[in-house]
Amino acid sequence: MRIDGPMLNQACAVMPVLRALPDWFGIEEALLNYECTIDDLPTFVAHGTDGVGGFLSVTRHFARSAEIYVMGVIHERRREGIGRRLLEAAEAWLRDEGVTMLHVKTLGPSRPSAAYRQTRAFYEAMGFVPIEEFSTLWNEENPALLLVKQL
Repeated sequence: MRIDGPMLNQACAVMPVLRALPDWFGIEEALLNYECTIDDLPTFVAHGTDGVGGFLSVTRHFARSAEIYVMGVIHERRREGIGRRLLEAAEAWLRDEGVTMLHVKTLGPSRPSAAYRQTRAFYEAMGFVPIEEFSTLWNEENPALLLVKQL
């Protein structure tokens, strides 16, 4: 897999990844929101001989902080280090841009989900620290866990 980025205008290339991951991205309204937003965000894309294997989009809220807006790796390519490589590429670029703090929000542990348990384990293995779970940031059925990493 080759990691390219950051690039803009990548929604068409990466939306098939999200649509192939219904355990993580099964809410149509959220998918449409991602589709409308990704084109305007710096996006890193993992390309292989068989197409796009994964991607990561970031957004900046302040000069020294950024957020992983959305990330996905197709199921067939999981456990190959693609997520790690995408995150490392994004972190290197963000450091060069003067970013010192990176955060991500994901489904919190108070809502049982095997898929999101894996997601939280990935982020923690990559050095993110869980900070707080917000019961109503998204909605009561989907508590948001905030994780932070110093770059």
